[in-house]
Amino acid sequence: MSENKGNAILLFTCPDQNGIVAKISQFIYQGGGNIIYLDEHVNQNQQFFSLRVVWNMNQFNISAKQLHQAFEPIAKQFQAHWRIEFSETKLRVAIFVSKYDHCLQEILWRYHMNEYQIEIPLIISNHPDLQNIAEANNIPYHVFPISKENKAEQEAKEIALLRENKIDLVVLARYMQVLSPDFIQAFQNKIINIHHSFLPGFVGGNPYKQAYERGVKIIGATSHYVTEELDEGPIIEQDIMRITHKDTINDLVRKGRDLERIVLARALRYKAEHRIIVDGTRTIVFD
Repeated sequence: MSENKGNAILLFTCPDQNGIVAKISQFIYQGGGNIIYLDEHVNQNQQFFSLRVVWNMNQFNISAKQLHQAFEPIAKQFQAHWRIEFSETKLRVAIFVSKYDHCLQEILWRYHMNEYQIEIPLIISNHPDLQNIAEANNIPYHVFPISKENKAEQEAKEIALLRENKIDLVVLARYMQVLSPDFIQAFQNKIINIHHSFLPGFVGGNPYKQAYERGVKIIGATSHYVTEELDEGPIIEQDIMRITHKDTINDLVRKGRDLERIVLARALRYKAEHRIIVDGTRTIVFD
């Protein structure tokens, strides 16, 4: 009997062709695995196939260490991009914050409720304001003040700290700094952000005031991957809320913050459960 525990999660994309699901299912069956989730998607325009499959490893006769090598011939046969993750392995997450605490508080609350299969080794900020929250949660808090003059130097220190702590994912929880291309390239498709959905229609420091003055009827929030094009990265999750003429600017701010924290929390869960495939400028997020 294998010493494997938990589940294996395969994320798989390739040109669409016959026999993909059958071949992968046969591989899992022959190894003694039990499929507990399988979902697929075909991009009809590009004829491109995507799959997420999860199987239990308890009786699987291929060890987790040998699984990648054992599966590689199938991936080569279909010219696939793929990765295998394991449910027992916790994602190591660094949270970046500035002065707003609502997204940080939401993540930490869910983290302590064991909603996420993650570890949070550190919180990084460009301000000391939220240090008390980190200390209350026994998480190291690192302050790197950022200015035009020291930005490159400070980001280099941040990158070194992230690598030292073997960080898998960076979550910008209302971090009010634009990351440099060097930082983004160091963590390609490993940084997620949250912002109000008024962008790019309402830009600047006070989008809710602009929305109020225009009499908008819907507000929203968007979580996306960070790319070098500001706020244009592949979208992971969005949500909206209807408002009326009765809502004040303060109401819009309050409701907007509610959306931001919930949308970012969902995006983090999708990442922690390995439900996302990046497909160019889009994402495939499996239910």
